Amino acid sequence: MAVSTDPIDGTRLKEQFPLLSRDVHGKPIVYLDSAATSQKPLSVLKAMDDYYRTINSNVHRGVYMIAEEATNRMEIARALVRDFIGARSSTEIIFTKNATESLNMVAQSWGRANLSAGDVVVLSHMEHHANIVPWHMLVAEIGIQLRWIPLDAEGRLDLTDLDSLLDGAKVLSVTAMSNVLGTMNPVRTLTDAARKAGAISIIDGCQSVPHSATNVQELGADFLAFSGHKMCGPTGIGVLYGREELLEAMPPFLGGGEMIRDVRLDGFTTNDLPWKFEAGTPPIAEIIGLGAAVEWLNGVGMDNVRAHEIALTEYTISTLQERFGDRIHIHGPSSPLERGGVFSFDFDGLHPHDISQVLDQHAVCVRAGHHCAKPLMKLLGIGATARASVYVYNDTADIDALADALDATGAFFTL
Repeated sequence: MAVSTDPIDGTRLKEQFPLLSRDVHGKPIVYLDSAATSQKPLSVLKAMDDYYRTINSNVHRGVYMIAEEATNRMEIARALVRDFIGARSSTEIIFTKNATESLNMVAQSWGRANLSAGDVVVLSHMEHHANIVPWHMLVAEIGIQLRWIPLDAEGRLDLTDLDSLLDGAKVLSVTAMSNVLGTMNPVRTLTDAARKAGAISIIDGCQSVPHSATNVQELGADFLAFSGHKMCGPTGIGVLYGREELLEAMPPFLGGGEMIRDVRLDGFTTNDLPWKFEAGTPPIAEIIGLGAAVEWLNGVGMDNVRAHEIALTEYTISTLQERFGDRIHIHGPSSPLERGGVFSFDFDGLHPHDISQVLDQHAVCVRAGHHCAKPLMKLLGIGATARASVYVYNDTADIDALADALDATGAFFTL
């Protein structure tokens, strides 16, 4: 079987991820759940440990040496993130606790200030709940209206009526890549159409930013949200990119320390960007860890990451289809060039949780459930799927182990 050229040796990279050396149920672990959270390389763990061991202190207002060092490392991390996504300025990089908070910040802060009853927000049928529920909250609170971009038979966005869906809309908020279908959406086409219609564009980059080179200016995105823990960084740290002029005009999301310039008995004045949206003590160690993750990914090269995943996606689809035929159905586009390394599948008519439990006995870690995409599941006519997902540290041996474990799963339920 011909496989696309792969510039990365996933087997070698595994050595840099401590968890991937452990055994589960007496077998070497096969981690195939990176769409939920990625593993962390030693360099990220060391950066966070060094912070706590050597410069643990609060940032920005301390004038003693270790506080200044902590502040410097945190702001270096911000600059690394800025360059990683091609933002114009560090003032456009807001640290949050996760992408869910980032998306809620835009909906609650920009949305409440700019949307009125009857205003239209356009979403797609493949969205994560984090890009649906905040808008439903504004439906209930303000009376906005939602319109939905449908999908075609392969799980791609059907853009036939995009212009009419955007007619009169104020917001387009869509994912760059589906966490269920793996579909990689034509973001620039979408943002261009939104701008032409006079709408702002909000992009959920949780599944795309960790896996392919991202430049917000080339994408034409007004806002971009993503999480650190899906890109080799720690949990508890997310990012909201926003165009500076939009962030300047937005009211603050939370109130308290750091986000103020002055507080008086008769009111307050907000701080400059980005601190205007970073109330309270930030997750300093996590921000430093995210910076280390960006440095690690830069060392690998994001074009190499994408090429590796195209090759591994091609291998995964062909291996599972050749091995199981009609016994397995993988949702989403058939072409590896149109999707990322996320494989939601039905197998032998078995319940996804049963599949996941038996795979676990073979040390293969996959996710089972609705993947925080219940509207999509309903459209697919299913309640849940099993989902395997790959990243830079996976290799063809992991896929062979998945196939072997699925074979054993089928045999187990036919006893």
